[in-house]
Amino acid sequence: MTLKTNPPNRQSTYPLTYFLFIAEDSRRELGEKRWRGQRFQSCVPRSPFSGGRHSSSRSFVVRAGELPLVGNPAPDFEAEAVFDQEFIKVKLSDYFGKKYVILFFYPLDFTFVCPTEITAFSDRYAEFEKLNTEILGVSIDSVFSHLAWVQTDRKSGGLGDLKYPLISDVTKSISKSYNVLIHDQGIALRGLFIIDKEGVIQHSTINNLAIGRSVDETLRTLQALQYVQENPDEVCPAGWKPGDKSMKPDPKLSKEYFAAI
Repeated sequence: MTLKTNPPNRQSTYPLTYFLFIAEDSRRELGEKRWRGQRFQSCVPRSPFSGGRHSSSRSFVVRAGELPLVGNPAPDFEAEAVFDQEFIKVKLSDYFGKKYVILFFYPLDFTFVCPTEITAFSDRYAEFEKLNTEILGVSIDSVFSHLAWVQTDRKSGGLGDLKYPLISDVTKSISKSYNVLIHDQGIALRGLFIIDKEGVIQHSTINNLAIGRSVDETLRTLQALQYVQENPDEVCPAGWKPGDKSMKPDPKLSKEYFAAI
């Protein structure tokens, strides 16, 4: 099975790092040379799965010249998945021109924060469906692991039946193409992407492993995206929800919004 993904950047070790740096050679002159960047330190935990041990400093390698995913076409893929306790094929581009897509990554099956997120999205699937949106969950686990987890009761840490597919990324190609793979651990960070009907990534968030995501905020952001796409002469201010006042992106017209708050 061939996945249509962007080639991984082999110099990058930690996908969350987006620092700018100066390359000594231009891309055209680069040839076989590698871009050189500074190293940065961060006091974040290396892994919450390591018994709570924290590292006083963590070394990051600068990502060399990658474009941001937001505003660019979503990397396409085709992969095996589990849905309705059966194995199916999912191809992302099949949704293009038809639906919005919430694509979210999680680290591992049979863990702790992950089932709370996965079941929360499933329980509120109808709200996304009304917004013409499909949800796709992805981890590096096999479809057999996904199936076993779905067949496990929620009270025992399982998922029960879900209303959307869980995709298997055993090759890690999808995680790499969306820049969420932790290379030295072989698992994905909690990345979430909102892809519009044209197949363009319009929103992304990436949480570290110990922090779960909000279905409420995902819905709100999706609603704001759909509003501005339907009303291209307007923008949504902070915390905007359907029914709230929007804003005109104009120095004079925007004063109407500020005068009303």
